[in-house]
Amino acid sequence: MNFDLTDEQEMVKKVVRQFVDKEINPNIQEWDEQGHFEPSIIKRLAQLDLMGVCIPEKYGGSGMDYNTLAIVCEELERGDTAYRTAVSVHNGLNSMTLLQWGNESQKVKFLIPQAKGDKVGAFGLTEPNAGSDVASLQTTAVRSGDSYILNGQKTWISLCDYADHFLVFAYTDKTQKHKGISAFIVERSMPGFSSHAIKGKLGIRAGNTGELFFDNVQVPKDNLIGEEGDGFKIAMSALDNGRFTVAAGACGQILACIEESIKYCHERKTFGKEIGRHQLVQQMLAKMEAGYQMSRLLVFRAGELKNQGKRNTRETSLAKWQACDFANEAANDAVQIHGAYGYSNEYPVERFLRNSKAPVIYEGTREIHTVMQAEYILGYRADKPISNPLPGWDE
Repeated sequence: MNFDLTDEQEMVKKVVRQFVDKEINPNIQEWDEQGHFEPSIIKRLAQLDLMGVCIPEKYGGSGMDYNTLAIVCEELERGDTAYRTAVSVHNGLNSMTLLQWGNESQKVKFLIPQAKGDKVGAFGLTEPNAGSDVASLQTTAVRSGDSYILNGQKTWISLCDYADHFLVFAYTDKTQKHKGISAFIVERSMPGFSSHAIKGKLGIRAGNTGELFFDNVQVPKDNLIGEEGDGFKIAMSALDNGRFTVAAGACGQILACIEESIKYCHERKTFGKEIGRHQLVQQMLAKMEAGYQMSRLLVFRAGELKNQGKRNTRETSLAKWQACDFANEAANDAVQIHGAYGYSNEYPVERFLRNSKAPVIYEGTREIHTVMQAEYILGYRADKPISNPLPGWDE
């Protein structure tokens, strides 16, 4: 197996890194303190053709492979989790799901403008009482002529105030439990739809996260994705894509911790020598490097399966679980290396630590992924090949 990046991937990595260093890093401390999401970053990412990284060119995308998307997410999170999250939700959870499950007219109407960056997509699954237990969601969609009437609420939705299209999951038949969930595209302009940002978050403060409200929202039946009752399997396949981008972003978080810690190790002296000379500091740096390399291999393994059009639920789950845990540990060690300064916002590592906690929770908690991996090992869980996989990029 060849782990070298292609020339195209090297170019993308360079472009995104330069963008982060120029557009995000000089401003992120202020945006984080103010709880400000900067929408111009999304416009600039669209100009760089990064809002449809692995969407085929016929649908307005860049036509790159899935590991190139991973590289984009890694480099963005090296700057801040907020803007990697925006790309993850737009690309991984929404656009790639439309590519996989949408019909041709839906791809023309919704996917093409999203891939071009003219419109922004988001994902509405989580509710106040339905997180890991998806079947407990309360949002309903009742058929009325050529439309569905949606009522309910979603929470912890990224891009809640900025997205144009939301992939929303609702019950069309509660008697069928999870088999009665369906998926819809809800447009912001639809009467009865509203959103509200959540403030006071521990981390990802520069990200826009909040609640969605549906008050008798009339959604055309043409906005139904797949068939009635397909919602649960559509949501799970979407999470395979979202978790992949979260895992890739976590690699960037670890890399940022390493880079900042190296700088500080050469700047700070104790007992007459650079702190990098102390073995216990070296131990923390070595752990970060090991975590980075292992996480990246897990991500690229899942990405290669995606490139081949193969089921990757197990591999993506493992990558997401391990990379996010390693990132959380790396951020904690980075603060420790910085000592008292790491506890203040004079250095970015305190932001890294705050940001690193959310990915351990969202898109499948650490505990959910632990159970999934154990059930695979024990033979209680097995993946069937998917009937309509994403387009493969393996040549």
